[in-house]
Amino acid sequence: MTGERSVNVFFDEIMLGHNPEVDLPFMPSRVEKRVRTVLEQLESKWSYPEHPGRLIAVRDYLEQNPVPGVTFTSGPCATHEQLGRVHTSSYLDHIFSMAGKRAWLDRDTTAVSPASVTAATAAAGNAIAAVESVVNGDAQSAFALVRPPGHHAEPVRARGFCLLNNVAVAAAHAQAKLGCERILIVDWDAHHGNGTQDIFWADPDVLFFDTHCAAPFYPGSGHLDEVGAGLGEGFTINVPLPETAGDLAFEKAFREILVPAAEYFQPDLVLVSAGFDPHRNDMALNLTYDGFKVITGIVQQIADQHCDGKLVLVLEGGYNLTSLARGVHAVLEVLAGGEIPQLTEAGIREVSEAIAFHQAAFIEE
Repeated sequence: MTGERSVNVFFDEIMLGHNPEVDLPFMPSRVEKRVRTVLEQLESKWSYPEHPGRLIAVRDYLEQNPVPGVTFTSGPCATHEQLGRVHTSSYLDHIFSMAGKRAWLDRDTTAVSPASVTAATAAAGNAIAAVESVVNGDAQSAFALVRPPGHHAEPVRARGFCLLNNVAVAAAHAQAKLGCERILIVDWDAHHGNGTQDIFWADPDVLFFDTHCAAPFYPGSGHLDEVGAGLGEGFTINVPLPETAGDLAFEKAFREILVPAAEYFQPDLVLVSAGFDPHRNDMALNLTYDGFKVITGIVQQIADQHCDGKLVLVLEGGYNLTSLARGVHAVLEVLAGGEIPQLTEAGIREVSEAIAFHQAAFIEE
């Protein structure tokens, strides 16, 4: 029953300060010239997809439709030391030099506004606080409702709207300070978590499992044979999917690949890069709200079985505001103990309802 389990949702309005506006002037640079050239060639006006309205939409929907068992809270900004566990000093120096400025950071159109650095450190810090709350027993699970997102951010550069790799920072903190030796990171965003994969590529103490839309879908990585290297070989699991995949494909991948991998790995903590762009109204992969509920339930069962339920979700993508808000709500319902639905092939339930409604009209009594 919803409300039987406690969930902490971490949110801070500081993160709304990250607001690149592409119509405003940025620092002159070769990157900006390349980006401007790309934007000028588009047939329609392009606006920055990763905007403050994403978090506002989720927060407002949760306030209007509260989930029993869910508590809102916030954490401090991440420190330079915490960030330095996954990002190089030179990269952090570069990012912090962007404070108070507007600039394009890469040709993927990742940009910053004057308050972006503070917002990014708040996002990473709230991911850390979410992990601490679960490890310390303050809640059975947690959801870091954060932006800018992080899973494309590499050790040495920003990519794909991501400045700092929030989930990686949280994982490294759990290892360094909270006694979590083995960490499972699940990434169900529509895009491959290239940054997270890069950071833990040779680390046998982090198992990285990623379902995503197959290349050439952005960022073009995450092929089946990308399995890690050195001591970390075999601890990266990529499941590239066609953009029409849907609920049943996700459920099969989670049950038949992730579950046995977790059984082998025996994690001390489970983290999820939770993107909501796999929803059928968003980027790709055709998931429904029920699909999100089912994969959340599977991950929750893994956490219950292997690490006393220690589970933290960190928001990544999701750009359709309706499906983003309702998707987060659906996931929180499951985390709070709500019912997990039975999945069927897309459209079968609706056809069955239509049969029940119409059939009597064609049967003589």
